[in-house]
Amino acid sequence: QVQLVESGGGLVQAGGSLRLSCAASGRTFSNYAVGWFRQGPGKERERVAAISWSGGSTYYADSVKGRFTISRNNANKMVYLQMNSLKPEDTGVYYCAAGSSGSAYLGTADYDYWGQGTQVAVSS
Repeated sequence: QVQLVESGGGLVQAGGSLRLSCAASGRTFSNYAVGWFRQGPGKERERVAAISWSGGSTYYADSVKGRFTISRNNANKMVYLQMNSLKPEDTGVYYCAAGSSGSAYLGTADYDYWGQGTQVAVSS
């Protein structure tokens, strides 16, 4: 069992930065891949970034490549999403999710545990 709690969302102007955190509980967290997803107003949930269990492999959606960085600290059971050069289209609720297969390339349906989300709003 893994529980996830996101934090770090807020309101920021376009061009600004935010750092999202995902705090995990559960003894086997280090075996799980973690992904960050977002759901904008009127949009479907989309995968933004993901990181393998070891941190050695990452995935980024084309829309965030070069602007977002995902990282993890298994000792502290934390995963981070550093978001730079934010755009209004980055607005949405951001969720972290954990997948037991450990790969950074899981599909959305392969994630086993989800957090409650944190709101990010980017003003123009």
